[in-house]
Amino acid sequence: MNSIKLRQKSAGKIFEILDPVYTREKTALVYKTPFQLLVATILSAQCTDTQVNKVTETLFKKYTKPADFLSVSQEELEKDIRPTGFYKNKAKSLIGCSDALIKLYEGKIPQTLEELIKLPGVGRKTANCVLGAVYDIPGVVVDTHVKRLAKRMGLTEETNPDKIELDLQKILPEEKWRRFSDLLIYHGRSICKARKPNHEACQVNNICSSAKNHDCI
Repeated sequence: MNSIKLRQKSAGKIFEILDPVYTREKTALVYKTPFQLLVATILSAQCTDTQVNKVTETLFKKYTKPADFLSVSQEELEKDIRPTGFYKNKAKSLIGCSDALIKLYEGKIPQTLEELIKLPGVGRKTANCVLGAVYDIPGVVVDTHVKRLAKRMGLTEETNPDKIELDLQKILPEEKWRRFSDLLIYHGRSICKARKPNHEACQVNNICSSAKNHDCI
């Protein structure tokens, strides 16, 4: 059996085992509009969803549309998002993204990955997250958890998120792309943590190549 088929088999088993275990919510970020989710996802880089939700609870009362992010100074926006970390870069991204949304798409969130990644601060991960949660458009979301678990589980040998995305697309049917990403994210948060994976509690440790070889990375 070639490596692709082996990975397809492993991915299928992992999906089957973990699917009933974790919530079917597509994101833990709290939002009411596609634009709010885009903002929250940008803020979530190197920050927990819980912390982002605390910030956006107040933020979304002040900033309700792209134009609102252009009506304040970058310094003021930095203060409003400071608890999410990397606030200078994030403020710059939010202002640039809002400006581009207005100029390119009349302030509306586009429904294709190609259009979304034209926005400052929006990479493939953010775009796939928004497209999947809001529009149910299939996509593989490669965040730090998916990157770590896909490697540990032997589903990819790549370290570049874009290449990992392609590898996972090859071994999973399109309709499972987003759900599989969510499963790895939830599993990474609760069981397969970066520093100390809990092999004893892991439902897929007999499938995971790193667990078998005791070489988690």
